[in-house]
Formats: sequence, structure tokens, C-alpha cells
Amino acid sequence: MSEHITTSHKVHFKPLEPELEGILIEDVAHALSLMTRANGHFPEFYSVAQHCVGCYEEALARQERADERFPKGYTDEVCLMCLLHDASEAYIADITRPVKKELSEYLGIEKRLQDAIYTRFLGRVPTDEERRLVSSVDDAMLSHEFYHYMGEWIVPGRPALCKEPEFCEKPFREVEEQFLTYFRKARRAIER
Repeated sequence: MSEHITTSHKVHFKPLEPELEGILIEDVAHALSLMTRANGHFPEFYSVAQHCVGCYEEALARQERADERFPKGYTDEVCLMCLLHDASEAYIADITRPVKKELSEYLGIEKRLQDAIYTRFLGRVPTDEERRLVSSVDDAMLSHEFYHYMGEWIVPGRPALCKEPEFCEKPFREVEEQFLTYFRKARRAIER
């Protein structure tokens, strides 16, 4: 049995020993556009890429707003981190939160891989404050996704969003292209 996976762009990638040059944004966008949120339990297909796109849009909205409910700190880099925050799932899939929290070895693998992805596309890993800002967006989106699709709030306090998310089934290729478009936009903003 090999120690690598073969990605959509034919890269032989070792998730346990990630090499930065093997991490392609096209592989990430493609894989995430085909992976479902909520382990497939939502009533329609809603992909991880759609979630990431929604997180990016929310981070941009918070960047523009910045008030007492939505603190400052949503830099262009944090917005890109929001788009990429689940990118490790393109290589190791996901595990539901109640189970994941019990799997310390998985969490270590996921963090190493996610940090490699951040390093590949941002040149560094997020600070603790940047991770907190990304988690705030991620948790708010998660809560609103579950309220929309399942009729329940799963994050205490019904976290507010700046931008109304678009929850609907979309063709995966459309979502894949939207993810890549936002990635390129975010990189241009950072490079200015």
C-alpha cells in the first residue's frame, strides 16, 4: 500500500509528510467542491467549498464593517485564511466535531497539514489571534448552516453574521471556480 494519495491533478501527495510544492490550490478547490458538509446529513448537497466561500465572504464583510460586534483584525490575510481554513480536508477528509475532538492523533495530523497549506499560500502560519478570528467566522457559518438546513442552532448565542449567506445546492464546477476566483482575488489583495 502506498503512503501517498493521487490528487485530481495527478500529484502523489503524502498527507502525513506534506511537501509544500505538492499542495496545489486547484486540487484543494476541486476536492472541497465535491465534499459535503455535515457528513451528508443536510437535505441537499452543500459542499465544504461552499462553506469556505461563505466564510471568505463573511470575513470580507467583517473587514468592511469592524464595529463592537465584529472586531477589527480581518485583514486581507485573515480573509484568505478563512477561505483556506478547511483545505486540509482536501487531503484527509473530515470527521464530525463530536468525534474529532476525541482523536488527538488526527488533530495533530490535521494541524500539521493545515499549517503546511497556510505556509504554502501565505508564507506563514496564522497567529493565535488570527486563528481566533477565523474560528469566529467558521463557528458562525456552521451555526447558520445548521439553522438553515436542520432548524437548530448548534453554537451557543446564535452568532451574528455581517452578510447573509447563500445556502443552496450549486453545481460543483461553479463552486470550484468561485473558490479559485476568490483565492486569486485574495492573493492580489495581499500582494498590493
